[in-house]
Amino acid sequence: MAKPPPNPAPPSCTLAIKAIPGAPRNEVCGWLGEALKVKIHAPPVEGRANEALGEFLAEALGVHRRAVTLVRGDLSRQKLVRIDGLDLAEAKRRLGV
Repeated sequence: MAKPPPNPAPPSCTLAIKAIPGAPRNEVCGWLGEALKVKIHAPPVEGRANEALGEFLAEALGVHRRAVTLVRGDLSRQKLVRIDGLDLAEAKRRLGV
């Protein structure tokens, strides 16, 4: 018997982020080269800005919070975020950039 074809992997993508913590409100500001500039209201204290960034991106993209994972940049403004369930083109479309 022939094996059924393997299930295709669900889409995912990575997004370079330039995070600006301590902003008056959360907002996507546009592109700075290859990175998406995102202002976050939360202060950069005890991981609060990282958590707020994940929540904001998940809401803006219409995905579950657990679908947004910080891959690199815990203590830096330059971050790499993985988004499960969307390819890069769809993520950009949903963010309006």
